[in-house]
Amino acid sequence: MGGPSEGGMVMEGCLFCRIAAKELPTQIIAEDEDTLAFTDIRPQAPVHVLLIPKVHVDSLAEAGEKREMLGRLLDTARGLAAKLGLAEKGFRVVINTNDDGGQTVHHLHLHILGGRQMRWPPG
Repeated sequence: MGGPSEGGMVMEGCLFCRIAAKELPTQIIAEDEDTLAFTDIRPQAPVHVLLIPKVHVDSLAEAGEKREMLGRLLDTARGLAAKLGLAEKGFRVVINTNDDGGQTVHHLHLHILGGRQMRWPPG
């Protein structure tokens, strides 16, 4: 899953592609060759981090055969939750998909939420 600097796909005008390319400021929590994690500007919990692949994928519905990328994202989310002190008490990982699923930025991203008791149903 190569990043934009390695010829990975980047969508012009995509907010999260611009963040991954460091064209827009954000509070970066963690970064590696393939992913970027940053704080959500509208947090829904005391800890609310967004995790994105650096390559553009519109949504989970469009991820198709990208099983390796999806596995890495989930593993990175697990590691971030531990790093942020959420693993012991618990945390939630959410992937909103398309408009009816609540996705507002059409670049695949995971919400990592914690620091409070999560309720069900979520909304």
